Amino acid sequence: MAVAPGQGILAHRNADGSIHTYVAVNRPEAWLTNDVGSATKRVAALFDGWAPPLRALIAGSDALPVVRPIHALPPLLTWPRAPGVTLLGDAAHLMSPFAGEGANLAMLDGAELGHALVHSSGDREGALAAFESDMFARSGPVAQRSAANLSRFFGPDAPTDVVELFASR
Repeated sequence: MAVAPGQGILAHRNADGSIHTYVAVNRPEAWLTNDVGSATKRVAALFDGWAPPLRALIAGSDALPVVRPIHALPPLLTWPRAPGVTLLGDAAHLMSPFAGEGANLAMLDGAELGHALVHSSGDREGALAAFESDMFARSGPVAQRSAANLSRFFGPDAPTDVVELFASR
């Protein structure tokens, strides 16, 4: 992982020995999708001056870049109850992947919602209200951590903030 304000290179080795590289750049989505043919060169040019082995992770790729925008809801978003309906997982607390908890929260939401409904004694609205209250309480801090980490990784003080994050662990 190598990050700087507004951009970074993140890579991991797959079980078959290949390397999967993610390149993060703070650009409008259309910046890359308008000209996919030269996308690799355009992305690599953003990293001029970076260490050659890092740049090789981009320039040496045999695949065209895939645009995956990062979307997030406001970290402490809540809403008034809507009878007979609730949201869970990304629909309720969409966040960047920089807390590493999105899938865990979605699975926990499903389990907690099922538990609330099974033990509702027929009061579905009460069960949904209790579920949402608990969900907001558990997902809000995670969403805040995710937003803070996104800022740490690509904000104006990157990579210093990232080093401090890992040093504090």
